[in-house]
Amino acid sequence: MSTNFGKITVVAKDGMTNLIRSIAAEKHEAGQPFYVLDLATIERLMDKWNHSFPNVKPFYAVKCNTEAALVTKLANLGANFDCASIHEIDTVLSLGISPNQIIFANPCKSISHIKHAAAVGVNLTTFDSKLEVDKIKKWHPKCHLLLRIKAPSASGSLRPMGKKFGVLPEEIEPLLHYACNVAGLKVVGVSFHVGSIAQDPTIYRQAIANARAVFDIAHYLGIPKMQILDIGGGFRSTPLFEEIASVVNEAVQDFFPDPNLKIIAEPGRFFPETAFTLVTHVIGKRVRGEKIEYWIDEGVYGSFRPTLYNSCFVVSNQFQ
Repeated sequence: MSTNFGKITVVAKDGMTNLIRSIAAEKHEAGQPFYVLDLATIERLMDKWNHSFPNVKPFYAVKCNTEAALVTKLANLGANFDCASIHEIDTVLSLGISPNQIIFANPCKSISHIKHAAAVGVNLTTFDSKLEVDKIKKWHPKCHLLLRIKAPSASGSLRPMGKKFGVLPEEIEPLLHYACNVAGLKVVGVSFHVGSIAQDPTIYRQAIANARAVFDIAHYLGIPKMQILDIGGGFRSTPLFEEIASVVNEAVQDFFPDPNLKIIAEPGRFFPETAFTLVTHVIGKRVRGEKIEYWIDEGVYGSFRPTLYNSCFVVSNQFQ
Protein backbone atom coordinates (compact mmCIF):
# COMPACT_ATOMS: atom_id res chain seq x y z
CA MET A 1 0.00 0.00 0.00
CA SER A 2 1.40 3.43 -0.88
CA THR A 3 0.33 7.05 -0.87
CA ASN A 4 1.77 9.87 -2.97
CA PHE A 5 2.79 13.20 -1.40
CA GLY A 6 4.04 15.19 -4.39
CA LYS A 7 7.54 13.86 -5.04
CA ILE A 8 7.30 11.66 -1.93
CA THR A 9 5.89 8.15 -2.02
CA VAL A 10 5.14 6.65 1.38
CA VAL A 11 5.51 2.90 1.71
CA ALA A 12 3.61 1.23 4.51
CA LYS A 13 4.48 -2.40 3.73
CA ASP A 14 7.02 -4.52 1.89
CA GLY A 15 7.48 -4.33 -1.85
CA MET A 16 9.95 -1.45 -2.06
CA THR A 17 11.77 -2.71 -5.15
CA ASN A 18 8.61 -3.44 -7.13
CA LEU A 19 7.12 -0.11 -6.12
CA ILE A 20 10.24 1.77 -7.25
CA ARG A 21 10.22 -0.03 -10.60
CA SER A 22 6.55 0.73 -11.19
CA ILE A 23 6.85 4.42 -10.33
CA ALA A 24 10.07 4.76 -12.31
CA ALA A 25 8.37 3.25 -15.33
CA GLU A 26 5.51 5.74 -15.06
CA LYS A 27 7.85 8.68 -14.64
CA HIS A 28 10.42 7.58 -17.21
CA GLU A 29 9.43 10.08 -19.90
CA ALA A 30 9.04 12.92 -17.40
CA GLY A 31 12.47 12.10 -16.03
CA GLN A 32 11.72 13.27 -12.52
CA PRO A 33 13.60 11.90 -9.50
CA PHE A 34 11.53 11.00 -6.47
CA TYR A 35 11.81 9.74 -2.91
CA VAL A 36 10.31 6.70 -1.26
CA LEU A 37 9.70 6.74 2.50
CA ASP A 38 9.56 3.39 4.29
CA LEU A 39 7.32 3.90 7.32
CA ALA A 40 8.27 0.49 8.70
CA THR A 41 11.84 1.76 9.04
CA ILE A 42 10.59 4.71 11.10
CA GLU A 43 8.77 2.29 13.39
CA ARG A 44 11.91 0.17 13.81
CA LEU A 45 14.00 3.25 14.57
CA MET A 46 11.55 4.44 17.21
CA ASP A 47 11.64 0.99 18.81
CA LYS A 48 15.44 1.17 18.74
CA TRP A 49 15.38 4.62 20.35
CA ASN A 50 12.97 3.57 23.10
CA HIS A 51 15.01 0.45 23.84
CA SER A 52 18.32 2.34 24.05
CA PHE A 53 16.94 5.51 25.65
CA PRO A 54 13.95 4.40 27.76
CA ASN A 55 14.04 7.63 29.79
CA VAL A 56 14.82 10.13 27.02
CA LYS A 57 11.98 11.76 25.09
CA PRO A 58 12.89 12.38 21.42
CA PHE A 59 12.11 15.84 20.06
CA TYR A 60 12.67 15.27 16.34
CA ALA A 61 14.69 18.12 14.75
CA VAL A 62 12.25 19.17 12.04
CA LYS A 63 14.91 21.09 10.11
CA CYS A 64 16.41 17.74 9.10
CA ASN A 65 13.40 16.76 6.99
CA THR A 66 10.01 18.50 7.07
CA GLU A 67 8.07 15.89 5.07
CA ALA A 68 4.55 15.82 6.52
CA ALA A 69 4.22 12.02 6.37
CA LEU A 70 7.42 11.60 8.38
CA VAL A 71 6.44 14.18 11.00
CA THR A 72 2.95 12.70 11.34
CA LYS A 73 4.32 9.18 11.73
CA LEU A 74 6.75 10.28 14.43
CA ALA A 75 3.97 12.10 16.27
CA ASN A 76 1.82 8.96 16.16
CA LEU A 77 4.75 7.00 17.59
CA GLY A 78 5.08 9.40 20.54
CA ALA A 79 7.77 11.83 19.43
CA ASN A 80 7.80 15.54 20.17
CA PHE A 81 9.47 18.18 17.98
CA ASP A 82 12.43 20.56 17.94
CA CYS A 83 11.67 23.56 15.75
CA ALA A 84 14.06 26.40 14.92
CA SER A 85 11.88 28.76 12.85
CA ILE A 86 8.35 29.97 12.18
CA HIS A 87 8.15 27.68 9.15
CA GLU A 88 9.02 24.60 11.17
CA ILE A 89 6.60 25.52 13.96
CA ASP A 90 3.78 26.06 11.48
CA THR A 91 4.61 22.82 9.67
CA VAL A 92 4.18 20.85 12.89
CA LEU A 93 1.07 22.72 14.04
CA SER A 94 -0.59 22.33 10.62
CA LEU A 95 -0.57 18.56 11.18
CA GLY A 96 -2.70 18.87 14.30
CA ILE A 97 0.20 18.48 16.72
CA SER A 98 -0.06 20.40 20.01
CA PRO A 99 2.25 23.39 20.64
CA ASN A 100 3.05 21.72 23.97
CA GLN A 101 4.95 19.11 21.97
CA ILE A 102 7.36 21.70 20.52
CA ILE A 103 10.60 23.16 21.83
CA PHE A 104 11.77 26.28 20.01
CA ALA A 105 15.39 25.12 20.14
CA ASN A 106 17.07 28.15 18.61
CA PRO A 107 19.12 30.25 21.06
CA CYS A 108 19.11 33.27 18.73
CA LYS A 109 15.65 34.18 17.48
CA SER A 110 14.31 37.20 15.64
CA ILE A 111 11.64 39.22 17.42
CA SER A 112 8.98 38.21 14.86
CA HIS A 113 9.67 34.54 15.56
CA ILE A 114 9.42 35.04 19.32
CA LYS A 115 6.12 36.89 18.92
CA HIS A 116 4.81 34.10 16.69
CA ALA A 117 5.78 31.44 19.24
CA ALA A 118 3.90 33.39 21.91
CA ALA A 119 0.84 33.73 19.67
CA VAL A 120 0.57 30.00 18.90
CA GLY A 121 1.45 28.78 22.39
CA VAL A 122 4.98 27.42 21.99
CA ASN A 123 6.22 28.04 25.51
CA LEU A 124 9.65 26.38 25.75
CA THR A 125 12.82 27.73 24.16
CA THR A 126 16.59 27.96 24.54
CA PHE A 127 18.83 30.98 25.17
CA ASP A 128 22.51 31.76 25.61
CA SER A 129 22.81 35.56 25.88
CA LYS A 130 21.54 38.58 27.80
CA LEU A 131 20.05 40.08 24.63
CA GLU A 132 17.97 36.95 24.08
CA VAL A 133 16.67 37.27 27.64
CA ASP A 134 15.64 40.86 26.95
CA LYS A 135 13.78 39.88 23.77
CA ILE A 136 11.94 37.03 25.46
CA LYS A 137 11.11 39.20 28.50
CA LYS A 138 9.48 41.79 26.23
CA TRP A 139 7.74 39.58 23.69
CA HIS A 140 7.12 36.21 25.37
CA PRO A 141 7.51 36.54 29.16
CA LYS A 142 5.48 33.36 29.84
CA CYS A 143 8.01 31.23 27.96
CA HIS A 144 10.10 28.74 29.95
CA LEU A 145 13.81 28.67 29.17
CA LEU A 146 16.64 26.20 28.82
CA LEU A 147 20.16 27.59 29.14
CA ARG A 148 22.26 26.42 26.18
CA ILE A 149 25.85 25.60 27.21
CA LYS A 150 28.78 24.96 24.90
CA ALA A 151 29.67 21.40 24.04
CA PRO A 152 32.93 20.28 25.67
CA SER A 153 34.91 19.29 22.58
CA ALA A 154 35.46 20.53 19.05
CA SER A 155 36.68 17.13 17.84
CA GLY A 156 33.94 14.83 19.07
CA SER A 157 31.67 15.24 16.04
CA LEU A 158 31.98 15.82 12.31
CA ARG A 159 30.17 19.17 12.51
CA PRO A 160 30.73 20.81 15.92
CA MET A 161 28.37 23.60 16.94
CA GLY A 162 30.34 25.05 19.83
CA LYS A 163 31.45 28.10 17.86
CA LYS A 164 27.88 29.04 17.07
CA PHE A 165 25.85 28.56 20.26
CA GLY A 166 26.33 28.10 23.97
CA VAL A 167 27.49 30.08 27.01
CA LEU A 168 31.03 29.92 28.36
CA PRO A 169 31.55 28.61 31.91
CA GLU A 170 32.28 32.08 33.28
CA GLU A 171 29.05 33.42 31.75
CA ILE A 172 26.72 30.91 33.38
CA GLU A 173 26.26 32.43 36.83
CA PRO A 174 25.71 36.06 35.74
CA LEU A 175 23.38 35.03 32.92
CA LEU A 176 21.28 32.80 35.17
CA HIS A 177 21.08 35.59 37.73
CA TYR A 178 20.02 38.08 35.08
CA ALA A 179 17.38 35.81 33.51
CA CYS A 180 15.79 34.68 36.76
CA ASN A 181 16.44 37.31 39.41
CA VAL A 182 16.49 40.44 37.24
CA ALA A 183 14.23 39.66 34.26
CA GLY A 184 11.99 37.37 36.31
CA LEU A 185 11.86 34.61 33.69
CA LYS A 186 11.68 30.88 34.44
CA VAL A 187 14.80 28.91 33.58
CA VAL A 188 13.69 25.31 33.86
CA GLY A 189 16.70 23.42 32.57
CA VAL A 190 19.89 23.10 30.54
CA SER A 191 20.55 22.12 26.93
CA PHE A 192 23.63 21.29 24.89
CA HIS A 193 24.41 19.91 21.44
CA VAL A 194 27.67 18.08 20.78
CA GLY A 195 27.35 18.63 17.02
CA SER A 196 26.14 16.70 14.02
CA ILE A 197 27.26 13.06 13.69
CA ALA A 198 28.92 12.42 17.04
CA GLN A 199 32.10 10.35 16.84
CA ASP A 200 33.22 10.21 20.49
CA PRO A 201 30.63 9.00 23.02
CA THR A 202 32.62 10.42 25.93
CA ILE A 203 31.77 13.99 24.94
CA TYR A 204 28.20 13.31 26.08
CA ARG A 205 29.43 12.37 29.54
CA GLN A 206 31.48 15.54 29.83
CA ALA A 207 28.56 17.64 28.59
CA ILE A 208 26.23 16.04 31.15
CA ALA A 209 28.79 16.72 33.88
CA ASN A 210 28.90 20.36 32.75
CA ALA A 211 25.11 20.51 32.86
CA ARG A 212 25.21 19.21 36.44
CA ALA A 213 27.44 22.16 37.33
CA VAL A 214 24.82 24.54 35.92
CA PHE A 215 22.09 22.92 38.03
CA ASP A 216 24.32 23.41 41.09
CA ILE A 217 24.91 27.07 40.24
CA ALA A 218 21.18 27.60 39.88
CA HIS A 219 20.64 26.05 43.29
CA TYR A 220 23.31 28.34 44.76
CA LEU A 221 21.55 31.38 43.30
CA GLY A 222 18.25 30.34 44.85
CA ILE A 223 16.60 29.65 41.50
CA PRO A 224 13.62 27.24 41.67
CA LYS A 225 14.68 23.66 41.01
CA MET A 226 15.31 23.05 37.31
CA GLN A 227 13.50 20.11 35.78
CA ILE A 228 14.77 19.48 32.21
CA LEU A 229 18.02 18.20 30.71
CA ASP A 230 18.23 18.45 26.91
CA ILE A 231 21.08 16.30 25.54
CA GLY A 232 20.72 17.61 21.97
CA GLY A 233 21.48 15.54 18.89
CA GLY A 234 24.39 13.99 17.01
CA PHE A 235 22.80 10.54 16.71
CA ARG A 236 22.83 8.16 13.74
CA SER A 237 21.47 4.65 13.44
CA THR A 238 24.87 2.95 13.52
CA PRO A 239 26.57 0.60 16.01
CA LEU A 240 27.98 3.71 17.72
CA PHE A 241 24.44 4.68 18.73
CA GLU A 242 24.19 1.94 21.36
CA GLU A 243 27.57 2.96 22.77
CA ILE A 244 26.48 6.59 23.00
CA ALA A 245 23.24 5.55 24.70
CA SER A 246 25.16 3.48 27.25
CA VAL A 247 27.46 6.42 28.05
CA VAL A 248 24.54 8.84 28.33
CA ASN A 249 22.46 6.55 30.54
CA GLU A 250 25.38 5.92 32.88
CA ALA A 251 26.26 9.62 33.05
CA VAL A 252 22.67 10.57 33.88
CA GLN A 253 22.65 8.06 36.73
CA ASP A 254 25.96 9.41 38.04
CA PHE A 255 25.23 13.14 37.79
CA PHE A 256 21.41 13.31 37.93
CA PRO A 257 20.08 10.65 40.31
CA ASP A 258 16.79 12.60 40.64
CA PRO A 259 14.09 10.30 39.16
CA ASN A 260 11.85 13.31 38.49
CA LEU A 261 14.27 14.90 36.01
CA LYS A 262 12.82 15.14 32.51
CA ILE A 263 15.40 14.21 29.88
CA ILE A 264 14.86 15.11 26.24
CA ALA A 265 16.95 14.91 23.06
CA GLU A 266 16.91 16.44 19.58
CA PRO A 267 17.60 13.61 17.11
CA GLY A 268 17.55 14.67 13.47
CA ARG A 269 19.08 12.39 10.85
CA PHE A 270 18.63 9.37 13.15
CA PHE A 271 15.09 8.91 11.83
CA PRO A 272 15.00 9.92 8.13
CA GLU A 273 18.55 9.06 7.04
CA THR A 274 17.89 5.39 6.35
CA ALA A 275 14.13 5.61 5.83
CA PHE A 276 14.21 7.58 2.57
CA THR A 277 15.35 6.22 -0.77
CA LEU A 278 16.13 8.63 -3.61
CA VAL A 279 15.26 7.23 -7.05
CA THR A 280 16.84 8.84 -10.12
CA HIS A 281 16.92 7.98 -13.81
CA VAL A 282 20.06 7.41 -15.86
CA ILE A 283 19.62 9.97 -18.64
CA GLY A 284 22.99 9.67 -20.33
CA LYS A 285 25.90 7.30 -20.79
CA ARG A 286 29.38 7.61 -22.31
CA VAL A 287 31.91 4.84 -22.87
CA ARG A 288 35.62 5.72 -23.17
CA GLY A 289 37.61 2.52 -23.34
CA GLU A 290 37.17 0.74 -20.04
CA LYS A 291 35.67 3.82 -18.42
CA ILE A 292 31.89 4.21 -18.37
CA GLU A 293 30.28 7.50 -17.28
CA TYR A 294 26.62 7.90 -16.34
CA TRP A 295 24.46 11.02 -15.97
CA ILE A 296 21.40 11.07 -13.73
CA ASP A 297 18.56 13.56 -13.36
CA GLU A 298 19.63 14.86 -9.91
CA GLY A 299 22.77 16.53 -8.65
CA VAL A 300 24.66 18.59 -6.08
CA TYR A 301 22.27 21.52 -6.42
CA GLY A 302 19.39 19.25 -5.45
CA SER A 303 19.24 16.12 -3.33
CA PHE A 304 23.01 15.57 -3.37
CA ARG A 305 23.79 19.00 -1.93
CA PRO A 306 24.45 17.62 1.59
CA THR A 307 27.30 15.52 0.22
CA LEU A 308 29.23 18.75 -0.35
CA TYR A 309 29.33 19.90 3.27
CA ASN A 310 27.61 17.46 5.57
CA SER A 311 29.72 14.30 5.42
CA CYS A 312 26.83 12.28 3.98
CA PHE A 313 27.27 8.81 2.63
CA VAL A 314 25.55 7.62 -0.54
CA VAL A 315 24.76 3.95 -1.18
CA SER A 316 23.90 3.26 -4.80
CA ASN A 317 21.62 0.55 -6.15
CA GLN A 318 20.70 0.03 -9.76
CA PHE A 319 17.29 -1.15 -10.98
CA GLN A 320 16.74 -2.25 -14.55
